[in-house]
Amino acid sequence: MTHQTLDKAASDLLILVDAEDRELGYETKARCHDGAGILHRAFSVFLWNDRGELLLQQRSAEKRLWPGYWSNSCCSHPRKGEQLAAAALRRVHEELALTAELTWLFKFTYQAAFGTLGSEHELCSVFVGRTSALPTVDPSEIGAWRFVSHAELNRELSTSPERFTPWFKLEWQTLCREHGERLAALARARH
Repeated sequence: MTHQTLDKAASDLLILVDAEDRELGYETKARCHDGAGILHRAFSVFLWNDRGELLLQQRSAEKRLWPGYWSNSCCSHPRKGEQLAAAALRRVHEELALTAELTWLFKFTYQAAFGTLGSEHELCSVFVGRTSALPTVDPSEIGAWRFVSHAELNRELSTSPERFTPWFKLEWQTLCREHGERLAALARARH
């Protein structure tokens, strides 16, 4: 991604919402993340491979918020006029050069500040899916990637939680607590 593309991404109009997910208007991505943040619609995608391992990404060092932190496979925002599922598929393709069939599981609201650089304040929908391909990542978005087993991920979250984004930790807790059967099915290897 060029600096011009990064500037355009920062000026994309995101969808402002209330706690019940009713649209209130639109604001630039940059403004949505200033200060304490403005509540806006977002999504997170979790992708498993055929061995039942979860794809994690390390956020690019170029990211304004949580650069270098490990997180879920893909996360972003629908743009003005864009549906959540379409936006999730778009970003999986743009960030990872992957296609996947995604299933929506839940949504939740969270707010997290990254020092004085800004905040996430999002109503975030969580999608899960599978891929049989390896990603080809956009380096302006992703610094590194890896597949990890559930057991290894739980060990890392227990011993080094500071290495992971706040939304990822919240989402993983909810996935484990409320969607255990779905997680177990995704963790099963496919032959």
